[in-house]
Parts: sequence; structure tokens; C-alpha cells
Amino acid sequence: MEDVKRFLREAKLDCWTAALPTVVAGVGALLVLVRTVSSHREAKEKIRRARNRRTESLQQAEEAVLRYKQSHPTTDLTPILKLSLSELTKELRGGSLNPEEALYAFMEKTLAVHKKLNCCTEILLESLDQLETVGSNKEGLLYGVPVSIKDNCGYKGHDSSCGVLLHLEQPVQEDAVLVQVLKKQGAIPFVKTNVPQGLLSYDCSNPMYGQTVNPHNLQKTSGGSSGGEGALIGGGGSLLGIGSDIGGSIRIPASFCGICGFKPTAGRLSLQGVRSICPGQKSVRGSPGPIARDVDSLALCMQALLCDHMFSLDPTVPPLPFNMQIYQSSKPLRIGYLECDGFQQPSPSMVRSVREVKALLEQAGHTFVPFQPLRIKEALYDLIVKGIFADGLFYKAVSLSELCITCWCHTFLVQFPRTSISLRALCGVGSVPKLWKQHAAVEDYIKDTIAHWRRCNIDVLLCPVIAPAYNLLYCAKNSTILSYTMLYNLLNFPAGVVPVTTVTKEDEEELKHYEGIYQDVYDKLFKEAVTGGEGLPVAVQCVALPWQEELCLRFMKEVEQLVKQSRK
Repeated sequence: MEDVKRFLREAKLDCWTAALPTVVAGVGALLVLVRTVSSHREAKEKIRRARNRRTESLQQAEEAVLRYKQSHPTTDLTPILKLSLSELTKELRGGSLNPEEALYAFMEKTLAVHKKLNCCTEILLESLDQLETVGSNKEGLLYGVPVSIKDNCGYKGHDSSCGVLLHLEQPVQEDAVLVQVLKKQGAIPFVKTNVPQGLLSYDCSNPMYGQTVNPHNLQKTSGGSSGGEGALIGGGGSLLGIGSDIGGSIRIPASFCGICGFKPTAGRLSLQGVRSICPGQKSVRGSPGPIARDVDSLALCMQALLCDHMFSLDPTVPPLPFNMQIYQSSKPLRIGYLECDGFQQPSPSMVRSVREVKALLEQAGHTFVPFQPLRIKEALYDLIVKGIFADGLFYKAVSLSELCITCWCHTFLVQFPRTSISLRALCGVGSVPKLWKQHAAVEDYIKDTIAHWRRCNIDVLLCPVIAPAYNLLYCAKNSTILSYTMLYNLLNFPAGVVPVTTVTKEDEEELKHYEGIYQDVYDKLFKEAVTGGEGLPVAVQCVALPWQEELCLRFMKEVEQLVKQSRK
């Protein structure tokens, strides 16, 4: 009998032992669920607080503008908005306008533009206090000029979110070097602008601040990642802005919004305080740069930034002041040109813009030489994609909850590949020795391209830039067209865009017959993305060799002038 009782006790114990893993698993699953729900609630609360901070800053700015207008009932701020940057700086330094008038004029316009386009993340109310001290920088090249800055450009006491929850409620401790230099030159940073989630996108939408739209058509995107800048400047709310570019993030919004944008050689301007979503990545280097309504404004900004103050604050920047003599040169140029890079067929308006500008430049006495990029597929996948995602994707920068809602991951994991090599590229390099090998391959590609450039004996390059602005949500579906901009980040060549025309009925009709080079789903998606663009701006891209920013800007200026003359 005792044996039977002992057997039953042991059997009962065994049942509990057998059930224990199930109980533990159930408790573990419950804990994971609770943690997930809690994390989701925390994320929603964080987003709510971020939106409230933005709303509060906008409301305070509106109240400040109203108080100013009530205390200055006879002051008409509207004419200020029609001035170019060079005209505004002249009037400010001459005393016919004061910084207070300029700031309130553009703050009021920014508030109106934001209501329409959703382009701002917050108004920098400290700009109102800066009015009291800006007089000490009256000799600055940008004295009294209100300037907008991209979200990831550090401003003391404010977030540089990069469009991700991870960086919310982490205000930076000091201004970025470029912001410090802008202030030293008399400029007044007054607003931060929207970006896409994680920055690595050419759209402009994130979970905190939503979608920014195009000033020329609200059903189109402003582009990205400096999309808030593109929309605000294109909409008239700012004369000058600071963006950043690692794959076209200045040039694409400028193209989509009908303004000018410039990506300098990486290292020409300080990156200290400009936050990256993947710091330490060296294969494809990003660069800050100016966005403005015209090329002279870009040049003035570069001239203001390339000063002793920046060289002192960041000794890693080569002390190369802006060379005005090169910018103002009228020497005839040998210009390389391409209409199609052989990887993605451009839209009809992109091709037409290059052809029309080429004809104008030829009439002006410049010489043209056909130019084709080297090994474009290898450059795109093995060097650019594999370089940016060397760690096998950037999970560290974006939380799991964000990956569930972002279209960015969908873009690169599903829609980007044309061949299996892109999937292998997205897996990264695999080891440190392979990373070194990849860096060496990038160096070899740059060397080969410069040798090819020399053999063609060209000074600069004229080529397409993505246009016109996409229908909403299409940026996430097709990234193959980025070959037209990302290549010059890989090469580290300065590049800028200038608006030259608009989409015509004939362009739209020709687009109906677009098939593309590969005639695959990505060609189909690109056609859908740019459909319905009649009247939208179209730009061309101007490129030069590294450290030849002044020559590139001079080329852009000539394009701009010839186009204006042709319209007259």
C-alpha cells in the first residue's frame, strides 16, 4: 500500500514538473505582452508630448506676431517676402530694414505655410530673444537674416529627433557648429523643419509630425529627407535653410519643390552637431548644405559658413575660404553630360530638361562631351547599399515598434532589389576585414571615376535629377531612381540642382509610353509615381570634382541665368 501511495505522489510531482515549462512559457508570454503594450503606450504618450510641444511653440509664435503687428499697425511686412536674399541682406545692413521686421515677416509667413504643408517641427522661440543681441554681429554676411534648419541640425535645448522616437526628449546641449557660425554671421535660426523617419528616405513623413506635402501640389510629396526645408522655402516661408544629404536629401526636395539645393564635398562644412541615424558609417559620406531660392543665395551661405570661426570651432574642416574669383569666372567650360545612367530610365521631363539646358549652354560657347558613369549597378549595390548597411541593417537606430510602422524598412528590404545582389548587399559586409575591403573598393571606384573624368577632359557634369515630385506614398515603393543622386555621395563630388522648366502636356503624353530599361515592377512604379505632374517644377543637376564647390556653383549660376534669359 505504501508503494502505491509513493507512486501516486511521484506521479503527481511529475505532472507538475511536466506542466512547469508550460506555466513558465505562459507567464513569459504574458510578460512580453504586457511589456509590448506598455511600450506601445509609452510611444504614443511620447508622440503626444512631441506634438503638444510643437503646437505650443506655434501658438506662442502666432501670439508674438500678433503682438508685433498690433504695436506696429502701419508696418507692412509683405514686401519683405518678395526680396531675394542678396536684396534683404543689403537692406538690413543699410538700415532701411531691421532684423525685427525681417524675422516677424518670415515667422508669419512660415506659420501660414506650415498650416498648408505641415513642414515645421517647432518654432525656435529663442530667435525672438536673439533680436536683442544680433546688433553685435552687424558686420556679418547674414546679418538679420531669418534662417530655417533641418530637424537633425543641433540647436541648444531642442531635440534633433531624426524622425524617430528614440531621439525625442533628448535636447542637445549645444548648438551645432554651423548654427554657431550662422549666429556669428548675424543670421537668426527661427524654425526647425520636418524629416522622414530615420532620415534614409526621399519622402518626408514620420510618426510624430506626419506627412509634409509639396507647395505646388498638395497630393505630391515634398521629397526628403530635407523635405521640411524644401516645402518651407518653396512655399515662401524662408529664404535660406540648412539641410543634409547622404543620398540626395538636399537635391531631391529642392528639385521637387522648385528651388535650389547644394551638397558640398563631405568635410567642406562641419558636421559637428548634425545628427546622423547611423553615425560612424564611412562608405557613403553625408554632408550638410544650403537650400535657397536662387544660386546666389547658396553661394552667399557658403561664403558665410567658410570662415575663420568655423575653422576654429572645428579644426577637422580644411581652412579653405570661399573662392569668389572662381564663382564669378566666365571662362568657357568643357561640360560632360548624360541623359540616362543606364540603370533607371528617367522621366520625359528629366531628359528634356537636360537637352534644353545643353542647347542653351552650347549657344553660350561651352563645349559638351558625352559622359557615362562607370559600373553603375556595382556602385549602387556593392558599394552604396552594402556600405550604408554594412552592419546588416540599422536595427540599433530604430526601435522594433517603429520598424512595424515605418515604410522605410519595406522600401529597402522588399522594393529596392532588381536582382538578388541587392538582398546580399542588405546583409552587410559580415566582418571587419570585409569592411576594410569594401572601403578599399569605394576608394578604387572613386579613383577610376576621376580617371574617366580626366580622360573625357571635362570641368563639370550636367545630368538629370529626380523629377517631377512623386504622388504620395510612392517613395517607399521604388528607390532605383536614386542612382541619379546617390552616386555623387559615394564619389564625394559636390553637386547641386537648379530648377529649369516645368512638366508639359507633351511630357505627360510621352510618359504614357514609358516602359523603362528593365520593364519590371520598379519601372512601372516610377511611371505611376510621376504621373499627373503637369506644371510641376523640373531641375537639372550640376556636378564637379571634390573640393570644387565654387566651380560647381558657378556652373549652376550660369544655368540659372541662361534659363531666365531664355524665358524673357
